[in-house]
Amino acid sequence: MPFPLEVDYLKSIHKIIYFSYPTQTFAAYQNGLQVYTGPTNMGRENHLSPTGLFFTNWKAKVTASTINAEWILKWNFNFSNNEGIGWHVYSLPGYPVSHACLRLTENDAQFLYYWADQWVLADPNSISVNGTPVIIFGTYDFGSPKPWLRLVHNPYALDITQEEIKHLTQPHLSRILANQQLRTSFQLARNQNLPQIDQFETSITNPRQP
Repeated sequence: MPFPLEVDYLKSIHKIIYFSYPTQTFAAYQNGLQVYTGPTNMGRENHLSPTGLFFTNWKAKVTASTINAEWILKWNFNFSNNEGIGWHVYSLPGYPVSHACLRLTENDAQFLYYWADQWVLADPNSISVNGTPVIIFGTYDFGSPKPWLRLVHNPYALDITQEEIKHLTQPHLSRILANQQLRTSFQLARNQNLPQIDQFETSITNPRQP
């Protein structure tokens, strides 16, 4: 897999997940160490997955797409609530084919389901603490041969460097660390039974489609 096993720049970040459009892979890091990685298939040309910084919010072990109720989405974790976009289990044909969501294998989706954090709501319409940061990056050249075909001639052709991860993360670092501090404070207050924040784990299911 193309992601580096360790990224020194991420040591101060408790949890973060990256999705790479060019390589159609993802990786999860904990304090700079890669803890999980795997394949994904993202949005097709006319339904691109959004790129940039997001935070995980609500999740559901099983739900149905609001576009087509026949599309059953397992281990769904939303990260763009207004658009109803997240990752979940669905078939991976080996290239971007979804309607903006991020498709995963069942093992991978299940790992992220339990590993990533949900948001914390002060009330049903107000977010107190965001979930785990997620950075989706890069573009996919739909008119060219599959990029991983280059691996036949060069096994390192798609490698993602530590410097690239730093470059992607640096513009968002202050926001990521601020939210991380909020979560730490909330958890401390909850452990001490202080009446600081009421936590509402929503059961809203608004996935877009696979």
